[in-house]
Amino acid sequence: MTYAVAVRTLCEFTARAGDLDQRFTPAPSGLEGMAGHGVVTGRRGPAYETEVALSGQYENLLVRGRADGYDPTANQLEEIKTYRGKLDGVRENHRAAHWAQARVYAHLLCQARGLAQVRVALVYFNVTTEEETVLTESRDAAWLAAFFQEQCGRFLAWARTELAHRLARDAALEKLAFPHGEFRSGQRELAVSVYRTARDGRCLMAQAPTGIGKTLGTLFPLLKASPGTGLDKVFFLAAKGSGRNLALEALDTLNAQPAAPGLRVLDLVARDKACEHPDKDCNGESCPLARGFYDRLPAAREAALAQIRSQDQGDRPGQGPSQDQDNGLDPGPLDPQPHGRLDASTVRAVARAHAVCPYYLSQELIRWSDVVVGDYNYYYDGTAMLHALTQANQWKVAVLVDEAHNLVERARRMYTGELHQLSLAAARQAAPKPLKKALDGLQRSWTALNKKQAEAYQAYDAAPAGVLAAVQKAVTAITDYLGESPLAQDDPVLAFYFEALHFMRLAEQFGSHALFDVTRADGRGLSAKTPPSILCVRNVIPAPYLAARHAAAHATVLFSGTLSPQQFYRDTLGLPADAAWIDVAAPFQAEQLAVKVVGNVSTRYRDRERSLAPITDLIAAEYARRPGNYLGFLSSFDYLRQVADLMRLRHPQVPIWLQTPGMGETDRTAFLARFTENGQGVGFAVLGGAFSEGVDLPGKRLIGAFIATLGLPQVNAVNENIKRAMDLRYGPEQGYDYTYLYPGLQKVVQAAGRVIRTEQDVGTVHLIDDRYRRAKVRNLLPSWWRVD
Repeated sequence: MTYAVAVRTLCEFTARAGDLDQRFTPAPSGLEGMAGHGVVTGRRGPAYETEVALSGQYENLLVRGRADGYDPTANQLEEIKTYRGKLDGVRENHRAAHWAQARVYAHLLCQARGLAQVRVALVYFNVTTEEETVLTESRDAAWLAAFFQEQCGRFLAWARTELAHRLARDAALEKLAFPHGEFRSGQRELAVSVYRTARDGRCLMAQAPTGIGKTLGTLFPLLKASPGTGLDKVFFLAAKGSGRNLALEALDTLNAQPAAPGLRVLDLVARDKACEHPDKDCNGESCPLARGFYDRLPAAREAALAQIRSQDQGDRPGQGPSQDQDNGLDPGPLDPQPHGRLDASTVRAVARAHAVCPYYLSQELIRWSDVVVGDYNYYYDGTAMLHALTQANQWKVAVLVDEAHNLVERARRMYTGELHQLSLAAARQAAPKPLKKALDGLQRSWTALNKKQAEAYQAYDAAPAGVLAAVQKAVTAITDYLGESPLAQDDPVLAFYFEALHFMRLAEQFGSHALFDVTRADGRGLSAKTPPSILCVRNVIPAPYLAARHAAAHATVLFSGTLSPQQFYRDTLGLPADAAWIDVAAPFQAEQLAVKVVGNVSTRYRDRERSLAPITDLIAAEYARRPGNYLGFLSSFDYLRQVADLMRLRHPQVPIWLQTPGMGETDRTAFLARFTENGQGVGFAVLGGAFSEGVDLPGKRLIGAFIATLGLPQVNAVNENIKRAMDLRYGPEQGYDYTYLYPGLQKVVQAAGRVIRTEQDVGTVHLIDDRYRRAKVRNLLPSWWRVD
């Protein structure tokens, strides 16, 4: 079987050397790079050939690509690279890969045209000055052939291992049986729909209730479909750590079967959690784990995957070393891990043993993993790593989106850009002299806009052209300066620059899916006559951005217990018109959950004070009737505090504990630890917060919930402008529902879903607000509920 690889991929794998260097230097955009190539090739003679298609074979490795240019008159093969600023800014590890590419193309050219020798040229083109720097070497065909064979030999040993893994993985997946023997109620229906989605290369929206095993019910069929569809990778994306943990546990279960598929499962963690030296910059001059990173990467990469191979060969703790360990590939003492899992602790142990950065080692391991588990932003963000790698490597991927109702708000934040005037002030104070003029000009334009704005908040039909032009001038000035003089990672100018880049990217794509607004602050930090403000390109409908991500995947499955009404999510998440829909019936009976509407109470802001006594008395009465563990959900921390204070005053016999603002992981764990099988009391939390979803308290750990709100977003200037944008797009009635009603009721249903987790659970939910009497509201509640 032939293994095909692009020249660039081959050389990046075999030829990178030296330090990891993440100091920011502005690179040309894709369009600038293309234009630069055009300028260089346009300067060559009429016989000059561009985009020369070349390929060659080494054993069963097919190497192919397109050389930038060849001058037959001079017998010169050219590899063209564009850059900004000083040529010294091109990293050594990049230069090594550039020379390797040029030499491989030179060999392929000699082989294709029977050349005895050729001059190899590396052409660096400065997109700002249009200056060329041409580095050349003359090589004979024999030397180039030897170089090619050396690179291929390094890669092929790895490629054969990868190919063998892929064949064994796919063979095992074809035979893979469902690990629990029988499917749960509704789980088979879900699994069949997911399998067909993967087989046909489509999108699926799956609304499936808690208790049927959604995570395993989506992962299993998708993996079963992988061999037949030629999937390279599966990305499991979650909004919260609890969703990632469920995915890892499900994958452990699949990998632990007798005929295990040997899946390589990589758990991506955030940089701040993986970094060993947060006080140091990411470059060889500052961080010891960045120094020589690429020199030690091959051994670290091999050790990480050898750890998985030893697991797959049956080495459990106490069973002795594997063959790889006998060969000296053991990275040192590693904690026992489930089969196939490259989680944070495993990657960190390997990284420490080989003195490399664990965060960037995990990024390298993406290429060699079968399933990648991570946050939404790794695929859906504007600069998402998984999406970029998928495009660059032309992977065929399937994407699973856990608790997909969260993607709407998360994507809005991803595609919203804010520019803070106080950040500009800090940048101006720290700026070197060459940047003063551009930053001062932006300050003047910005202040003029502030003076024209009478209100503290105002939305505009479009971003004011004068301010945008001033921001662009500042960005251009900083870009040019950084090309010559890189700044420290903590420099205020660099922080402002990144803010401005993101802001301008979104401003350039401004349309009906977004708002442009200005929020004026209280005047601190600048003259009281001209209070500072925040410019914002605020995303309302993320669909235009997400649609491209769905299209890049072979199949996408978005699943959640709350994806109703489906049209709202189709519209906002940019799903294709032919996206399939399945609504899996709940395995629960109406008798398990008593849903009671308390219609004599209004939780509207103007009625808050009058609502306190009825709410506290209701909670105390229900607790007295059936002592046990309850959750009480309020719309804000202030409302929560008022209810809790009155509970202590009127009903001191009821134990209570509270969610607090900014609660850390330790405090959240302690909050949930109060919900024991034999515990009693009421935990108060904010609806839509950490305890509204992703919390599993089966049995007597939770027997009821009080939801004293509809969860509607606050009526304020921002949300009213979002509503107006929705009105224009979908009509006035839908505009209100899309802005307020649907997001609110989704949070209510999620919170109520904490009560019934298994087919044996029994509990009560009180919906406290007169608006729950309305038919339109009740129609948005789960169909299996019997609402009294």
